[in-house]
Amino acid sequence: MPGEVIDRPNPQPLPSHIEDHVLSLAVKLEKAKLDSSTAKGLQKFRRAANYIAAAMIFLHDNVLLERDLTFEDIKPRLLGHWGTCPGLTLVYSHLNLLATSHDQDIIYVVGPGHGAPAILACLWLEGSLEKFYPQYSRTKQGLHNLITKFSTPSGFPSHINAETPGAIHEGGELGYALSVAYGAVMDRPDLVVACIVGDGESETGPTAAAWHAGKYIDPKESGAVIPIVHVNGFKISERTIYGCMDHKELATLFTGYGYQPRFVEDLEDIDGDLGASMEWALSEIHRIQKAARSGKPIMKPQWPVLILRTPKGWGGPKKVHGEIVEGSFHAHQVPLMAAKKDEEELKQLQEWLLSYKPSELFTKDGGVPEDILKIIPGDDSKKLGQQIDTNGSHEELKLPDWKTFAAKKGGQASCMKVCGEMLDQTFVDNPHSIRVFSPDELVSNKLDAVFKHTGRNFQWDEFSNAQGGRVIEILSEHTCQGFMQGYTLTGRTALFPSYESFLGIIHTMMVQYSKFNKMARETTWRKDISSINYIETSTWTRQEHNGFSHQNPSFIGAVLNLKPTAARVYLPPDANTFLSTLAHCLRSKNYVNLMVGSKQPQPVFLSPEEAESHCRAGASVWKFASTDDGLNPDVVLVGIGAELTFEVIEAAAMLRRKAPHLRVRVINVTDLMVLGLEGSHPHALSHDDFDALFTPDKPIHLNYHGYANELKGIIFGRPNLHRITIEAYDEEGSTTTPLDMMLRNRVSRWHVVDAALKGAAVGNEKVRVDMHELRSNNSHELKKVSDYIMKTGKDPDDAYDTPDFESGKSVHRDVGYAD
Repeated sequence: MPGEVIDRPNPQPLPSHIEDHVLSLAVKLEKAKLDSSTAKGLQKFRRAANYIAAAMIFLHDNVLLERDLTFEDIKPRLLGHWGTCPGLTLVYSHLNLLATSHDQDIIYVVGPGHGAPAILACLWLEGSLEKFYPQYSRTKQGLHNLITKFSTPSGFPSHINAETPGAIHEGGELGYALSVAYGAVMDRPDLVVACIVGDGESETGPTAAAWHAGKYIDPKESGAVIPIVHVNGFKISERTIYGCMDHKELATLFTGYGYQPRFVEDLEDIDGDLGASMEWALSEIHRIQKAARSGKPIMKPQWPVLILRTPKGWGGPKKVHGEIVEGSFHAHQVPLMAAKKDEEELKQLQEWLLSYKPSELFTKDGGVPEDILKIIPGDDSKKLGQQIDTNGSHEELKLPDWKTFAAKKGGQASCMKVCGEMLDQTFVDNPHSIRVFSPDELVSNKLDAVFKHTGRNFQWDEFSNAQGGRVIEILSEHTCQGFMQGYTLTGRTALFPSYESFLGIIHTMMVQYSKFNKMARETTWRKDISSINYIETSTWTRQEHNGFSHQNPSFIGAVLNLKPTAARVYLPPDANTFLSTLAHCLRSKNYVNLMVGSKQPQPVFLSPEEAESHCRAGASVWKFASTDDGLNPDVVLVGIGAELTFEVIEAAAMLRRKAPHLRVRVINVTDLMVLGLEGSHPHALSHDDFDALFTPDKPIHLNYHGYANELKGIIFGRPNLHRITIEAYDEEGSTTTPLDMMLRNRVSRWHVVDAALKGAAVGNEKVRVDMHELRSNNSHELKKVSDYIMKTGKDPDDAYDTPDFESGKSVHRDVGYAD
């Protein structure tokens, strides 16, 4: 069956059944009366940008069309997306005008990231490319380099990325532009971010949630976003939802979202229409901000939104081989795919490019004429490609001494509670440069101490409006991630705490960000930024009350797959190690930090000084739980993760009672990356250090919080892997008890004891002689405990008592309540 066939270009939406009076919701304006030189400059800028953008897709040579095109002038591979480019250059030209007229700081966030040719063309015209890349100077040679190298291994890629000056958003995966834009303006009161959202991107779930982002912007302390919905009507191969919605449907939709919609669609005078709309949008922003900053905030302000209706591929070929192109999905990518071998298409390409009159667009030496320069900001700092907030405005945090908040060794404490105390003071000391973005879980995750001196920043809630809260909670992980990205990339620091099982929702979004940051580190002109920081709590080990759906540690693996220059995964075993880790992560730069820990009360195994030393090393022998401080062990038991380490400690205590002749070394790993093969990661232990810690030849048993295959991948390449056994989360769970979760996944103390007995028997004859009897009794105990849980629905009362190795007794511990 053939794909969709349209019978006319740029088809309009069919009328809806909504009553006509709702059209009054759309803002009506008089079109701007632009002076002739400004109008000429806008049109000429756009012609030049569109010419360059189209040439970038096609031309291998003859970039100014100084002779007729030949097949040899066409690139061997035609890569790029033309359809969105005319809309992007149109908006860029008017943002230039806005920045020039009002001396306004503006960042341009581009949702249709595949429109890189348009943005690169504009950056070349304004001189931002040559500032950062001298090979792309505003000369004939510089233009030749830009056009011929685009989408080749030696030039810019086909999508906007960190190599693109002024960009703070990785083009490609759609849905995130709007939330990134809103994150960027937080705590930047003078900044405006113009965010263009394609009507294809508008069909994504993350974008749908992000339309509510304006409800979290306090106009007293933050800047503003001008959202521009580009409705060109088509995706790759069919019409868009917004393209099939009439004015009444879109006006009611965006009014309900909390915006004042303004339709921009006069194709006969698009500059007058868009110019007036941009001026109105900026004046509305200033009106809302002035009220808030004078102490009379407007409750539920209606922020402006522009809905731009222009044809897809506007100005390109109208038909190719009788098929409609301009104003259809056929304009989406390369409208003349056979231009290198088809005479008719080559001729059409030449006619198309000549329609922009390139001889009028550049000076004799290939530079930019004065009438175009007139609408470009003369001050480099106001150019869209050179905004300091996009590449060099990092603010160092003033962090309190984490040891001030440390828990007493030998007691018990929730990692999250002590971290909440530290974050509270961090907010006090840094009132405008750190925020928490959380999916409505801060209290459940026991981080509510942050609310001692701050609140939530939900502006539509009368109880949190205009209070300067540092916490934003919205039940969209994608929006939280986008906020964090925009906030971090413009120089600040953010923290994203979440239930462990739901961080996976933003897996690919985090990966896209990491790609952006990787390329940013490879430029010479993007400065360091704060790391992005995740706290993963309410973990599977203590989600026994919520059931199987809440038991999922897979986000660890997502971070592990990143480049070793970025990936950092920490599993602090107690409150003091978590405090030390959090302080380190908030100070760090350019990483993706994942901290995994428990919110329930845990034993405090280490003093602040011991915790600091342990975290610095990443892993160490816990002598208090080892035989003779860990000397000459028969087996090495390793805990990775708070609850998993507790089970190892319990196992070590059980072994002292049941097999006193078995010598054990207990190790905790808090920095997962130390286990990697030497050279595989900056934190990976050398061969000598690994052997010193884990012994060169003794059996090792790893009790790991995540999935076993993750650990197998990390340690792959280490010598003598046959001596290592691993138990980890095995995708077993239900609504049950905490201890039963350990049993089901074979990471309980009894499973650790069994592994220790088997391992020690390899080299300890006394253990081997008694192994069968010891293992049988151990299995019997496990069965009794399991039966008890099944019968009573609860764990044994002493299940979480903490062993005291000196006295041989245990200290009672509260297991914590289910929430």
